[in-house]
Amino acid sequence: MPEFLIRKIELRDRLSDEEKRVLIAAVGTPKEVLAHQDIVREGDRPTYSTLVMRGFTSRQQVLSGGERQITAIHIPGDFVDLHSFLIKTMDHGVRTLTPCTIAPVKHETLREITANYPHLARLLWLMTLIDAAIHRRWLTAMGRQSALGQTAHLLCEMCIRQKEIGLSSGSAFLMPLSQARLADVLGLSTVHTNRVVRELRESACVEWQGEQVTVKSWDRLKELAEFDATYLSLQNEPR
Repeated sequence: MPEFLIRKIELRDRLSDEEKRVLIAAVGTPKEVLAHQDIVREGDRPTYSTLVMRGFTSRQQVLSGGERQITAIHIPGDFVDLHSFLIKTMDHGVRTLTPCTIAPVKHETLREITANYPHLARLLWLMTLIDAAIHRRWLTAMGRQSALGQTAHLLCEMCIRQKEIGLSSGSAFLMPLSQARLADVLGLSTVHTNRVVRELRESACVEWQGEQVTVKSWDRLKELAEFDATYLSLQNEPR
């Protein structure tokens, strides 16, 4: 059952019982994937979109010299490539950050949902729009905020996104990124990233141990990040 996806959607609008049944039936057989494996490669033409049931993945582009830019982090309940239903040829790849459980939703099934369940289709569209909003906010943070502010913003976002699906409670959440992968998210060198993480720890905003981050002062972290959650569309209203 795609429980995390249903939680994400119901946070923003109401799903009818029939729409839930359609959504559950649309999800194919889950499979396990090890960490650091490709789910989708650049140039692929998938015939289904992939839903993350468990674990974390990253959307990325890799240059000819091996330089990597991570452009999204996906958590349980996220489609990593819902847009492939219409875009067809992938211009980027998706790779697991941790061991994951993923499940396919055939494009043929999405076409049937679009034709027969317009409200559910709009809600799936909303998921792609939120992806785009996150991408815009990352771009703004990378281009116009300090490295400290950009990192603080990423932590605020990951905290909120994991709380919304019940993946974390209180002020603790997961950041399953090595320093090198975090540098690929921020567009910084590993050395600069290490300095920023150390500065955040010393600011007493967060406690960062391994993959777990605990927020010690949300107000201070939010101030550093200039964080406003509007772009995550968390309000529940008819769509």
